[in-house]
Amino acid sequence: MAICQNYRLRWSDVDANGHVRHAVYAELGAEIRLGWLKDLGFDWSRFASMGFGPVLLREEVDYLKELEFGAEVTIDLEALGLSPEGGRWKLRHTLRRTSGEDAARIVVTGGWLDHVRRRLVLPPEALNTLLHAAPRAADYAELPPLRR
Repeated sequence: MAICQNYRLRWSDVDANGHVRHAVYAELGAEIRLGWLKDLGFDWSRFASMGFGPVLLREEVDYLKELEFGAEVTIDLEALGLSPEGGRWKLRHTLRRTSGEDAARIVVTGGWLDHVRRRLVLPPEALNTLLHAAPRAADYAELPPLRR
């Protein structure tokens, strides 16, 4: 089962047409991902002290239904794929209206960026274990290992 959070869309989330701005979808995806990592014990200060953190390599959004100011939505997180050593990951977020109707899907592919070397690195084993315990999508597929 996917990890879920509820949000009420704010006035600052909409554009001049009264529709949710495109950047808000990405921001909501980041909120649930970073909140999930924090709940696992990997908050921003821990990443900073370890010298690495999550980085997106690709982000795709499919807009399915309009969302407007004041709408209540649920956004979820499920793993679409992980590399065996956890160096690469692919997550999907689905935004749903209270009616249960899908409003958008966000797919992100990422890895772990070393803050000094500015290169992708492998996560510590503790984080890799937590990543592999994430809820998996029905269409989950293992990703190839990180090339270093």
